[in-house]
Order: sequence, then structure tokens, then C-alpha cells
Amino acid sequence: MHIRTAILISIVCLACNDKKPGARKEPRSGPPAVTAPPPLNETRLRKKAVELKRFAATGRYNTRYACFIDFSVFSGRRRFVLYDLQRDSIISRSLVAHGQGPDFRTEAVAFSNEPGSRCSSPGKYAIGAKYSGRFGTAYKLHGLDASNNQAYKRFVVLHGHDCVPSVEVSHGICRSDGCPTLNPAYFSTIQPYLDRSARPMLLWIYR
Repeated sequence: MHIRTAILISIVCLACNDKKPGARKEPRSGPPAVTAPPPLNETRLRKKAVELKRFAATGRYNTRYACFIDFSVFSGRRRFVLYDLQRDSIISRSLVAHGQGPDFRTEAVAFSNEPGSRCSSPGKYAIGAKYSGRFGTAYKLHGLDASNNQAYKRFVVLHGHDCVPSVEVSHGICRSDGCPTLNPAYFSTIQPYLDRSARPMLLWIYR
């Protein structure tokens, strides 16, 4: 009799437990989804490379290697590209700082060709003479388009600075006064291409 009563009580308790409001786990709502910044558009890059190769062949420029910067890409991502025009392939990529413009806190790149604007300038550049300046080794930039033909006068040059990270980051990186500025370690890896080139290499900044 006692055994039957104990079994009956146990069954009733299990049934009650199944009906407890907290027994069923409801799905938890996580933090709102964050849209990741778009990566480098390689299809667009390759189209630019084909166009730049044709441009290089019409002048006294290097038709094998060139550099590209896609400023539509978030600054924490690798948007500088060293490119093999003949093999139609990416050699290496790096982060690169853009000009601070009127407000260094703004992530969007402000373009201007005006002296004193501290902005980046879009267009094609011939990478010129190597020299030692304020930030160590640097290369003069000669703007080849109406959108960047003041670059040489504005002292916009290609150089390295340790404020630029060596790896991708989730936050915006440092700004420049208009110079495309690279991580020093990465900058040292592209210098042999620039130094050994019999003809000036081209750089194309776009977004």
C-alpha cells in the first residue's frame, strides 16, 4: 500500500514539473546584428587593372606592377593593393590611411585637390623619386589627373607610419594630411618593386 502511494505521488510530481512555466526554454534575443564593412571588391579591382595597364602602355610607365587604393573600403580593412598587371593577380595587400580632411573623426574619405585641405585626392599617380623626409623613406607622387594634379605641390607622398596597424582591425585607423600612409613593415616590402623599376610605377586611388 505504501509503495503504491509513493509511486502515484512521484508520477503526479513529474507531471507538475512538466507544466512549470519555466520548464520550456524560450529563444534568447541577442544583440542587434551589425553590418560588417564591405571587403575589397576584387572584380572591380581587376577592371581597374585592365584599364591601368592600357594607360601604362601609352606612356613611360611600368606595365608589370602597379598599386591601387579603394577608398570605398573601411579603413580597418586592407584596401591598398600591390598588383601584377601581366598576371592579373594580387601580390599583396595592406591597410592604408587616408587624409583627415575637415574632420579627422569622420570615417568617410573626403576628397579634395586644394592645397591645405588635408584631403586625399582620387586619380592616377606616377610614383616618383625616393627621398628621406619627416617620416623616413618616402616617394614623391605626381598626380596625372585634374582631380589630383596638385599632389606634388601639396607634398602628398607615399610613406610609412607606425600608426597604421599591420593587421585588419574593427575600428577606424589614423588619418594623414592627404598622404597614402602604410604600415612601415609592409611599406618596406613594396620598396624593392619601386626601387628596381626602370619606369615609374603607377598608383590609382578611387572609391
